[in-house]
Amino acid sequence: MKRRTATVIAALGLALAAPAISSTLSAPMAVPLSRQVPDAADVPYPGGTMVLDIDATDTLRGAYRVTQTVPVVPGTSRLTLLFPQWLPGNHGPRGPLAELVDVTFTSGGQVLRWKRDPVEVNAFHIDIPAGAKDVTARFIHTSPLQSSEGRITMTQEMLNLQWEKMSLYPAGHYVRQIKVRPSVTVPAGWTVAGALDGLKREDNRWIWGEHTYEVLVDSPLFAGKHFAKWDLGQNVTLNVVADKPEQLAAKPEQIELHRNLVVEARLAFGANHFDRYEFLLALTDRMGGIGLEHHRSSENQLEPGAFTEWEKYEWDRNLLPHEYAHSWIGKFRRPARLWTPDYRQPMQGDLLWTYEGQDQFWGTVLAARSGLQGKDVVLGMLATWAGNFAEQPGRRWRSIEDTGFDPVFAARKPKPFASLSRSEDYYAEGALIWLEIDQIIRQGTDGKKSIDDFAKLFFGMRDGDWGQIAFETDEIITKLNQVYPYDWARLIDQRINTPGQPAPLKGIELGGYKLVWKEEPNPFFRGVMADAKALNLTHSIGLTIDKDAKVTATQWDGPAFKAGIVSGATVLAVNGVGYTQDELKNAITAAKSGAPLELLTKRGDRFITYKIDYKGGLRWPWLERAAPGTAPTGLDQLLTPKRPQPKVSAKAKPKGK
Repeated sequence: MKRRTATVIAALGLALAAPAISSTLSAPMAVPLSRQVPDAADVPYPGGTMVLDIDATDTLRGAYRVTQTVPVVPGTSRLTLLFPQWLPGNHGPRGPLAELVDVTFTSGGQVLRWKRDPVEVNAFHIDIPAGAKDVTARFIHTSPLQSSEGRITMTQEMLNLQWEKMSLYPAGHYVRQIKVRPSVTVPAGWTVAGALDGLKREDNRWIWGEHTYEVLVDSPLFAGKHFAKWDLGQNVTLNVVADKPEQLAAKPEQIELHRNLVVEARLAFGANHFDRYEFLLALTDRMGGIGLEHHRSSENQLEPGAFTEWEKYEWDRNLLPHEYAHSWIGKFRRPARLWTPDYRQPMQGDLLWTYEGQDQFWGTVLAARSGLQGKDVVLGMLATWAGNFAEQPGRRWRSIEDTGFDPVFAARKPKPFASLSRSEDYYAEGALIWLEIDQIIRQGTDGKKSIDDFAKLFFGMRDGDWGQIAFETDEIITKLNQVYPYDWARLIDQRINTPGQPAPLKGIELGGYKLVWKEEPNPFFRGVMADAKALNLTHSIGLTIDKDAKVTATQWDGPAFKAGIVSGATVLAVNGVGYTQDELKNAITAAKSGAPLELLTKRGDRFITYKIDYKGGLRWPWLERAAPGTAPTGLDQLLTPKRPQPKVSAKAKPKGK
């Protein structure tokens, strides 16, 4: 018998025997899921206004002690309270339920029985006794004390109170239909800043008026021992807390650049969508970093020396423009499926390329127009993005639209090979696509129109309205066609929905520039590496090495990858000499002429020397002008301020030779 025939007969015999064998095995049936949490309805919560009081004075232990009273309708026998799960701006289920501890519910002094929902574990089902008028919840939010536990929100000098992390809300209602009166007690002498209204103070207890739960969650607080604020005009205020009082010494010209930002945003978008806006900024290396958008405020963290070492941190001054632009992009105008009625319904990120991507674009433009970042740094940032995508292997299989779901399943954790898996690339690649859109409009209209015309159509309605207007891709296409008729639907489908696209360089090239490679990092890249004390060699040998000589990323299919080096390894020596950043850079340069390039690494308890086959030298991305002549290019015009510029007198002009 032939071997192939025997194999077929054996397989057939197993297939015929399978039913008889499986019938003798135990086989349970699935227990149906119990759905006990009601969906949100657009009706007012009938019980009345909740009262939320938080004691935030325990800065030593980082504990927020919460007392929350929820009124109930007479005859209520069961109340379901939800802990927020899908948090706005996080694009995924990020509610830190594990930090909610020591939970008790009482009514009229009686301790109530409660049970966690077995399917939706952020739901608490509470049995209500007859005649109860309200339920009082008491619990502690245990803020992380070290970064390995999560983001630190409280130090002995400041705190960042986020209401959604230390409050509950009744299930079954749109959060805009639930009312709450909040208050917080902070350490004596501290100042509190935020966008809540109706403030009253009783010593170190800060009490606000009634708000919807939606507005409360969208209105975090910063509080601190060392505090300063500046009026930026147009009802916009910059509120700053710092680790030390001397870090608040901002110069007038630095604050003036922030005023420029407020002016440039209004000129770009044609309307403001807030009654007042509060920048909340922490200058700290003790509290966790954050950049989070809200409709009438922001949550931002910069380095302690952001003002006092101004030149050093220019690379990072894109943060405030980015979050400020979100008041228009993502808050007032919001993708239809990223708007949800409560914090239980999942958000869908298919339009994050225009929520975050367009905001990344406008944050960059406003940083340049305001002067918060110089043109060379902005061009360096664009070059860094472009260089990354020009050599990113993950682009061949994964579209930008698909990266919009990354925050949900990847949870923003580090990845073994991010260059292949991709991450939240809808930010930077989305920005480059919006740059292409701007340059197509400029070229098609001979410079008569630009992305600013689209912005006024898309964001410029209903001045002062700080509600929300949802949108779909069709509206983007329609309004772009009002500015300049073009096959925008095809462009968006290719750039956003289709993997395997060419690198997103078209906007740069139409803008009169080109991507080039140099042996020195561009100003933005240099600033990022200097701040992290890291060495990013992605575009040469394909490694990123942190300040402790540990490999934190390896470019898939790059020279180091092919040699066998992976993240987690520690670089000990370069060609037999102890590792330093300069030693490795010199060795990469010398390898161009045929010199060896060997790295001794330690991974676990193994010491391995890897020979890297690479002769391309050091490479970092830059943008260089490609357009002939000296007239401003399309990209130059995009980054040029819109506000009137002071005229330079004839006497002040430099004399020609």
